[in-house]
Amino acid sequence: MSNTEKTVTYTTENTYLTQNELTGKTKNVWLVFHGIGYLSRYFVKYFNGLNAEENYIIVPQAPSKYYLKNEYKYVGASWLTKENTATEVKNVLNYIDAVLKAEKIPEDMNLILFGFSQGVSVATRWWASKKTNCKLVALYAGGIPNELTANDFEFVDHDSTEIKLIYGNDDKYLTPDRLKGEKIKIEKLFKGKAETITFNGGHEVKPEIIKDLI
Repeated sequence: MSNTEKTVTYTTENTYLTQNELTGKTKNVWLVFHGIGYLSRYFVKYFNGLNAEENYIIVPQAPSKYYLKNEYKYVGASWLTKENTATEVKNVLNYIDAVLKAEKIPEDMNLILFGFSQGVSVATRWWASKKTNCKLVALYAGGIPNELTANDFEFVDHDSTEIKLIYGNDDKYLTPDRLKGEKIKIEKLFKGKAETITFNGGHEVKPEIIKDLI
């Protein structure tokens, strides 16, 4: 008996969240990718400290939902797994494009790209794919996919784009070896132009750090 894995293409639907209003007073548009286990409506709370008049927050929702801690009570979500990763990346990038098309962001606003934990892999893949100009790219407690190379980021104008690497000094997921590898990777990808920010803490989001990014 033999098995054949096949594929189909179909239309799907997903939510995303926005916070504040997009007006003529808006200066910064944040495109925010949460980590594994979050829903966008809970993750957005970390951005409450930003000036609401000047900052518009867009939080896409990871498409794969699951129950946390096997309690069948609280729901979390994941962006990608090691299963059919290339196809899932394509689907996620298409979803992000649809979100931005729906939002119609004016070109004269500062785009801030923010990824936390697993969201870093989504943010950097999208950025490398679309080669969009960003005012700030914040890579918070996550890893950059190994398939991305320096050639994918040749378009970056380091005079106009800030890149910040953020992590806690007690992050259980960032072992010394992994941290060393990520720093080497970032040095190569961004030509030594990325700033490193560390804080006392673990694998967690610090709202005060987000507020200080701009």
